[in-house]
Amino acid sequence: MTGKNSSVLAQLSNQVQILGGFVILIWVIEILDVFVFRQSLDRFGILPRNIIGLRGILFAPFLHGSFAHVAANTMPFLVLGWFIMLRGTKQFYFVSFISALVAGVGTWVFGSPAFHIGASGVVFGYLGFLIFKGYFERSAIAIFLSFTAAFLYGGVLWGVLPLQRGISWEGHLFGFIGGVIAAKILSPTKIPSDP
Repeated sequence: MTGKNSSVLAQLSNQVQILGGFVILIWVIEILDVFVFRQSLDRFGILPRNIIGLRGILFAPFLHGSFAHVAANTMPFLVLGWFIMLRGTKQFYFVSFISALVAGVGTWVFGSPAFHIGASGVVFGYLGFLIFKGYFERSAIAIFLSFTAAFLYGGVLWGVLPLQRGISWEGHLFGFIGGVIAAKILSPTKIPSDP
């Protein structure tokens, strides 16, 4: 095995551990929440405009309302997260942090008065990042990933609108905005050419 192949395998193994580790964590937390804590962990979510609800900015992405809720977030998290990781794990961590932070703060300020939980704010952040990364960067790989992400998951963008009761559209919307912000920050600054 050549050094290049070994490096690619090591990188792929690292990506699988990071993405798989998060997915295992959210499933274990939901299993414990259902069978041990009787859904009482949900109160650690974001409670808008309430001081105690600020802790949810940190905890909400790890909490879900049901097994169906976790399942709905699992595949897009893995696919979109891996697309971001193709450009590096540091970029993945940065996009995850900005998406979760903007989703959390936006939901805390503007959200409806209920506990908001779930990783979907981060997932929408990944989608926003991937779609707008192509626009900001204008590289072939970024544009390809933008179109691929939009093709696979563009239909979920209806989730940023208040169309379904009990769904935190605020988390979706602000997560998406967080992803766009991350795409802008991580895009190379164009140096103006001489006239």
